Amino acid sequence: MGTGDGGSDAAGGEVVTVKRRGCSCTKEDFFPEETFQSWRSYGRSLSQTGPRLRDRLFSRSLEHAELHEVRERSGHEMKKNLNWWDLMWFGIGAVIGSGIFVLTGQEANGVVGPAIVLSYVVSGISAMLSVFCYTEFAVEIPVAGGSFSYLRVELGDFVAFVAAGNILLEYVIGGAAVARSWTSYFATLLNHQPNDFRIHATALASDYSRLDPIAVAVIAIVCLVAAVSTKGTSRFNYIASILHVAVILFIIIAGLTKAKSSNLDDFFHFGARGIFHASAVLFFAYVGFDAVSTMAEETKNPARDIPIGLVCSMSVTTLAYCVMAVTLCLMQPYRQIDPDAAFSVAFEAVGMDWAKYIVAFGALKGMTTVLLVSAVGQARYLTHMARTHMMPPWFAHVHPRTGTPINATIVMLVATAVVAFFTDLPVLANLLSISTLFIFMLVALALLVRRYYVSGQTSSADRAKLAGFLLLILASSVATAVYWAATDKGWVAYVVTVPAWLLATAGLWWWMPQARQPRLWGVPLVPWLPSASIAINIFLLGSIDGKSFMRFGIWTGLLLLYYFFVGLHATYDTAKAAEAAAAGKTMEEGSAMDNEAHH
Repeated sequence: MGTGDGGSDAAGGEVVTVKRRGCSCTKEDFFPEETFQSWRSYGRSLSQTGPRLRDRLFSRSLEHAELHEVRERSGHEMKKNLNWWDLMWFGIGAVIGSGIFVLTGQEANGVVGPAIVLSYVVSGISAMLSVFCYTEFAVEIPVAGGSFSYLRVELGDFVAFVAAGNILLEYVIGGAAVARSWTSYFATLLNHQPNDFRIHATALASDYSRLDPIAVAVIAIVCLVAAVSTKGTSRFNYIASILHVAVILFIIIAGLTKAKSSNLDDFFHFGARGIFHASAVLFFAYVGFDAVSTMAEETKNPARDIPIGLVCSMSVTTLAYCVMAVTLCLMQPYRQIDPDAAFSVAFEAVGMDWAKYIVAFGALKGMTTVLLVSAVGQARYLTHMARTHMMPPWFAHVHPRTGTPINATIVMLVATAVVAFFTDLPVLANLLSISTLFIFMLVALALLVRRYYVSGQTSSADRAKLAGFLLLILASSVATAVYWAATDKGWVAYVVTVPAWLLATAGLWWWMPQARQPRLWGVPLVPWLPSASIAINIFLLGSIDGKSFMRFGIWTGLLLLYYFFVGLHATYDTAKAAEAAAAGKTMEEGSAMDNEAHH
């Protein structure tokens, strides 16, 4: 595996940061690379797509480049003003939103019944394993790129780009889903039905015909707040999140006063398949914590603050979800739970009409903070992609006064507003879960590569063994998921696939020496926890419907088209220009030393 991007980043930084004209919108701001200077040079580059792809396919960035040279391309530094307290509340604010308030009712009513608490446990375990993987990377590589940077360092440019495109999709879809849920609970607060404030466009397909102007307005306000100040966003977030936690405690305490244990009698009505089907969709409720890892660049002490902030926020969130789910199922028989505004309707059903207003207010608070943290996170992903020239460098601009990536913030939230205006929640939730599970699986895989492979140090024999064990872990996990999706009652294949996964992980643990130890904070029980994260994420993917996979495939196909026609050539030119500049700099330094020796 090459390390061709290490030097490239340095020169890329010099090329871009020479002109600091503020925010403009010229062709040079979007496509400064040699390929795009004329149609002739573009055609010449396209004819070299094959060799260029081979060059960039496994080119891995260097940590030093991500931490220094790539960051410099934004022209201005992001302000370091966050601590573990900020990160913990960002984590809580990012996660507890429409997932618990909307999807709980949808899944409990027709998919899993009272066993929804077990679905939240499964999703929570998967999310916590991913938290561990993200935390080690965020501590070791504290940059705004989050998982895009981690994958770029460990798995190379191509995998990082495909994952990053799905990360951006995840944020756009997640923000759109939350914004539409915001409208639903706002309607409940005003004693209206969720669709009363939406415009019904009968000419459009049913999943896209309920137009939502309120969702667009909420996103626009969030965009303004996120663009002004990260620290200000943080202060607003943890005040709003504290109020949100107070509302959650009210829901639990008040709800349990109306509990009927008989509502749990038919606990396993839908069986194990219902639990895992619901887990795959409810994973949406845990999405958002990865946004915290993108704030590592703005964190005062990443080694201490990120582990405390991420692990504490995920622990609080998982506990809250499980207790809230049990409370809801104790209040009403699962068949009577409302799919759209479950908690508000449940309080109305048990004679506590007044409580539904508190619930709706709490839900709105939670969704607002989710949108806010999502806006912060998605802009930083796009900013770091633009720093590497995988996206136009115009998106990398950091405003000198606010210290925030304004261009990226506005563009991402415009995309979110367009999707939110048209698309219904069920379509969004399933597609979001696919993107998220896919990315979390890749981050766990990248962590194993990081621990067991160091370029130039790991022997060819160990590299071959690592590749074999990783392929067996992936193949056994995929086979288990496919068999689960294809058959209702069979079990024979699991006798082969599960032991294969165990043997592959045990082989990695027993026969492969770790090539690198974390400097500051590391995932415990490697390779078992990252391997389990890979297996659980892939298994949950096997529980998602086919239409969502079709949409996921279409989006990934569009990403590849962009990569082959634009992104590949931009990053290749940046790398080669950087190598030439680095070589010239070395020659200048050597010449200067010769002159000094001569004198």
